[in-house]
Amino acid sequence: MRRSIPVVPPEQQKGPVEYKRQVNQANTARLRSLATQMSFRMDEGGGSCRYYIGVEDDGCHSLLDYPSVAESARVLECIARSLNAIVVERIMIQNEVVERNGELGIAPDGKPIRVYEAPIFGDAAGNKVVVKEDPMLCKEPGVMTRGELSIHRVETHLLDPSPKSVAELANASQGNGTMEASNDESFSIGETLSARNIRVAVVGNVDAGKSTLIGTLITAALDDGRGKSRTAIMKHRHEIESGRTSTATTHLLGFRSTGEPVTGRDAVRAKRKSEDEVARESYKTVTLMDLAGHEKYLKTTIHGVSSGFADYALIMVNARQPPTHMTQQHLNLCCSFGIPVIVVFTKIDGCPEHAYETCRKEVTKMLRSPEIGKKPFKIRNEEDIVTVMDKLHTLAPMFETSCVTGQGITLLQKMLFSLPKRRKHENKINRKFEFLAEDIFNVPGVGPVVSGFVNAGELHVGSNCNVYVGPTDDGSFMKTVAKSAQIARINTTHITAGQSACLAFALNKEMRKKLRRGMVVLKEDPFSTREFDAEICVLKGEGTTIRRSYQAYVHILNVRQSAFAKSIEIVNNSIGGVTRSHYASNEENHIVLRPGSRAKVRFEFAQRPEYVRPGMRMLFRDGRVRGVGIITSIPEATAVN
Repeated sequence: MRRSIPVVPPEQQKGPVEYKRQVNQANTARLRSLATQMSFRMDEGGGSCRYYIGVEDDGCHSLLDYPSVAESARVLECIARSLNAIVVERIMIQNEVVERNGELGIAPDGKPIRVYEAPIFGDAAGNKVVVKEDPMLCKEPGVMTRGELSIHRVETHLLDPSPKSVAELANASQGNGTMEASNDESFSIGETLSARNIRVAVVGNVDAGKSTLIGTLITAALDDGRGKSRTAIMKHRHEIESGRTSTATTHLLGFRSTGEPVTGRDAVRAKRKSEDEVARESYKTVTLMDLAGHEKYLKTTIHGVSSGFADYALIMVNARQPPTHMTQQHLNLCCSFGIPVIVVFTKIDGCPEHAYETCRKEVTKMLRSPEIGKKPFKIRNEEDIVTVMDKLHTLAPMFETSCVTGQGITLLQKMLFSLPKRRKHENKINRKFEFLAEDIFNVPGVGPVVSGFVNAGELHVGSNCNVYVGPTDDGSFMKTVAKSAQIARINTTHITAGQSACLAFALNKEMRKKLRRGMVVLKEDPFSTREFDAEICVLKGEGTTIRRSYQAYVHILNVRQSAFAKSIEIVNNSIGGVTRSHYASNEENHIVLRPGSRAKVRFEFAQRPEYVRPGMRMLFRDGRVRGVGIITSIPEATAVN
């Protein structure tokens, strides 16, 4: 049959109206092209556009039946959701073209049936729209139908149910024009990336295979034994060439509600799924923090653990050789912050049995030492995972893995999916907004962008969102506007405690120069201080002596700066009070601290004022880690009006 019956005017190249004959069985490249086209049409219409389905470019009816048009409408609505847009009106039109005496023509009565159907994903709040269906609408094949969709862009991605990714549509099955969410539960991306997101620090010696394991987990592709998996996640060329991680990076691993990992590559593109695609498809997410293992980059690793808010830590150990002193350092570091550890033996394929047995005994000895105090527990099956799940503060689960053969990878994935969230950031939503800046960028067309972690409160960005960024070198804060925000590379107008996010600010050139890592973004009551009081504990290990004017490098969440001790007061832990060993032998009135001592110390920053508050956990070192503590009070703080 010829498509020569005009029903609407011909399509215009510009404007908010687009004609589509049919959209089904499209590959990923085609879907991305359609998404770009839809974005253009919405821009032309100031955020709104209209799609005519079952219509040729010249305005003639495509003579398709209801199932074909409904499937095309389903795909277009999914594309709209991937662009932060919703369908506000969905109309199906029948009896517009009829067959008389073997020829097609416009219906003589001129009254086609126009039926308003409910959009698949509901309204802007995610509520299902119930529309009373017209019994005259025929959904059986053979009845010529066309459709109209009105699409409107919204300013947030936090819609229920979770939006589908464009890439997932390439494998979507054809149906009766309806589609349910990938999970039975309704959930938003914001909740997935906060309440159902756990953060895991991956540490270990330089040859333990940390980056390789992360690459295998997030790409679902085994390694070739020569570092193929790690090239998928490394940032710099020198890292790829040397195989040595020198920066702290984060990678998102997603899971569906069934526990199946959201991994792999696109069906068409020769690259792995992006963060936004993983976030949209996931019910639960795990943020894997890849930290450096070489002793040269120990301070970077310490900062990553200090500022990473890790719920758990994976201690990677090369099964083919005994653990090194760096493994001991990383283990002590995680336990100093109270982070439960999971030991992962890597490179188990082809490993001599005697070498692995020696390595396992050495690791067991480390775990049982008084400084660590963990009981090793070998994980052999899923029942063992259930056994250790509520005992992670006393047990240290041990896995045997190989990224080449895949041994133990599935079991480790099940463990990561089952881990409960340890840090309850959702309980800090009612506190004042506090955003810790980790990195600074200058994005062309956007301006200065700061990435970091929302430690407390919530923020609605926009033209009226005034925030304070600082402190600068003189202790002051810069008042500016938080223009826009992103989480997992998805635009949003609302960020909340527990999320890793990026904020774009309206700053002039002079103010941009003052931005630095370690700053904080506050909504109200900004202050800075040079001094703070902390209750510290000097770690046991290599001998060190701490006295007044002792200078160390201090890590307080995202703050890292040199500080020196102005005064020391011993914490009275025993009936006898201060023992003789706490005093210097030649100066009776000067207290010194040695491994195992606890004391209250007043520190003073050496370079500039910082934003710190009581309750923050700190770590200090002069080379290697010397002690940990908690800030108890701020003696003087510079308030900023």
